Amino acid sequence: MVLSLAGCTTSKPTTSTGTTTPADAANATAAAAAPSSKGVGINPADINPSVSPCDDFFQFSGGNWLKSNPIPAYASSWGPRNLLGDRTQAMLRQILEEAAANTSATKGSNLQKVGDFYASGMDSAALDKAGLTYLQPELKRIAAIKDLKSLHASLARQMALSTGAFFRAGVGPDRKNSTVYAVNLYQGGLGMPNRDYYLKDDVRSTAIRTAYTTYMTNTFRLMGDSEAAAKQKAEAVLALEKKLAQASRTPVELRDPQANYNKMTVADFQRQYPHVGLPVLLAAHGLGAAKEVIVGQPTFFQELSAVMNATPLADSKAYLTWQLVSSVPSALPKAYSDEAFRFQQVQSGTKQQPVRWKRMLAATDATLGEAFGQLYVDKAFPPAAKQKALEMVANIRASMAEHIQTNTWMSDATKAEALKKLNALRVKIGYPDVWKDYSALTVSRESYLQNVLAARQWNYAQNVKKYGGPIDRNEWGMTPPTINAYYSPPMNEIVFPAGYLQPPFFDPNADDAVNYGAIGGVMGHEMTHGFDDQGRQYDSQGNLRDWWTPADAAEFTKRAAVVGRQYDAFSPLDSVHVNGKLTMGENLADFAGLTIVYGALEKQLQKQYGDKPRPVIDGFTPEQRFFLSWAQLRRQNIRPEALRQQILTDPHSPGQYRTIGPLMNMPQFYEAFGCKDGQKMVRTESDRAKIW
Repeated sequence: MVLSLAGCTTSKPTTSTGTTTPADAANATAAAAAPSSKGVGINPADINPSVSPCDDFFQFSGGNWLKSNPIPAYASSWGPRNLLGDRTQAMLRQILEEAAANTSATKGSNLQKVGDFYASGMDSAALDKAGLTYLQPELKRIAAIKDLKSLHASLARQMALSTGAFFRAGVGPDRKNSTVYAVNLYQGGLGMPNRDYYLKDDVRSTAIRTAYTTYMTNTFRLMGDSEAAAKQKAEAVLALEKKLAQASRTPVELRDPQANYNKMTVADFQRQYPHVGLPVLLAAHGLGAAKEVIVGQPTFFQELSAVMNATPLADSKAYLTWQLVSSVPSALPKAYSDEAFRFQQVQSGTKQQPVRWKRMLAATDATLGEAFGQLYVDKAFPPAAKQKALEMVANIRASMAEHIQTNTWMSDATKAEALKKLNALRVKIGYPDVWKDYSALTVSRESYLQNVLAARQWNYAQNVKKYGGPIDRNEWGMTPPTINAYYSPPMNEIVFPAGYLQPPFFDPNADDAVNYGAIGGVMGHEMTHGFDDQGRQYDSQGNLRDWWTPADAAEFTKRAAVVGRQYDAFSPLDSVHVNGKLTMGENLADFAGLTIVYGALEKQLQKQYGDKPRPVIDGFTPEQRFFLSWAQLRRQNIRPEALRQQILTDPHSPGQYRTIGPLMNMPQFYEAFGCKDGQKMVRTESDRAKIW
């Protein structure tokens, strides 16, 4: 995820499906005692042996698991990450409920804030009783808008409340000068996931728009409008958002970092887009000293300026009201969150709303994640786990360096820059070295909505006050319990929260083949994001700078295009194809990451066993266990509605193609399972992709 072959296998006897059997394995290693499995590993019961691994490795590796793990009513998809999520949630729930029960915690302490935030969110009776009482001050501010100038002032307030109105703005590293912070302006303002939801006219898109209009209409009615007035407001909001959608870049166009970097002076911005009110917005947030801004999509802001000037004030007020209310449904009476969920159902196919404690746990993590994340780390992430993870990253980095050095198509000049970037890569494991300071945030049990809005304002203030200061390289973009990881191009860093470094993704007691195939695959994925089609455009210091020779860049693009065509051909549903351009970066990171991690594992096995027979566990060699571990963690059942939404909006390919896509290009996989030409998992040599 972005915020962006060395070694020979040993020969093995195989069955007709290309799988080593327990009996064969015992014969092959008769001279050595068969080791017992330690830690979390491969569960043979999950495998569907009726499918050949060389025809469909997704079904072979986890077919029985897929059959026995249907999607719960409250979920839109289901996989191992959800199971780990359930275990993590149980631990976090205990932490939160203990904090909520402690009404004598020191005022102003993290424990008090975490406990009060969660307790106020769980008090649904108080939410129903309060109605819109605590939202009224914000609604009155919007209602008081009387001209364009006061619209700008209201928008400044909405930005501080992170409602998402009109566009996105914030402070982050200047991508062409990563030693300083810049003000970044980006397209936004849509209530649905992206522009396609407004512009496509197929049956499903039309149904979602109808459901969105119903959601808005019903919400305005809950706020006291008549049916006619509510419908009129909903139609006005949809019309305004459609104009913004038409001016928005596509998800694929947003993947071009050069095209989405347009620095200009504040004076130039004001001349070109006078009705956005940028000087007012900057001054309201203490950014009046900024002389330049980085504009992501100039055409969008051109249209936005025209929309803000031409839209009747009544419609703009309806839009701001909608953006505000729809950003806080769980902090309002139950009827509001029920309406939000009904719309979500149409998009994702989810049958049942998650129980309240799960929603409040997620909200507390998003708001105060580092405050109670410290308690989670103490329970779930011992120092030995961190040390093992660091050792794995070091081995994978060494494998990546070797792949760069032995690359046959890259010039020495580009190799030198690539190695410089790899060596400069920063690695963060588990939790921050410096924890967030929440002392300026006030939280009480009076009102959950007040807490939510106060936390948003605090968070926005924390962001904008970075401007003019040194780059904070201790900051994390995810909380410790998060089951995910990321690579940041401007920071040139990979980050792995403690939540991800848990079984079955990672277990210090598991055999190396399983750990390298699971979390190792993720480590390689994030590391090689620095060299995917987006990440490669940033240098060792995180600057958006072209350090490739023209010939090398052309060759990379040509090789990456092969991957794009392969994924374009994958079709999980009738008439629905994976978008190879949208998913390019994630696909490249999967493929390159798995390749370099395999090399790292082979070196680790060679160091451990030398020329001795390598252990066979549960009937599988280390190489086979490596690929099974990769596949079993990407198995996923997903509802058709959610799958369609993923393909439209998500830069990650569906789980089945993340499983098989890289393997279909890897001779190492063919050898591990005895695959032959003509089998479905084997691409001809001319059709294979090879980058690193």
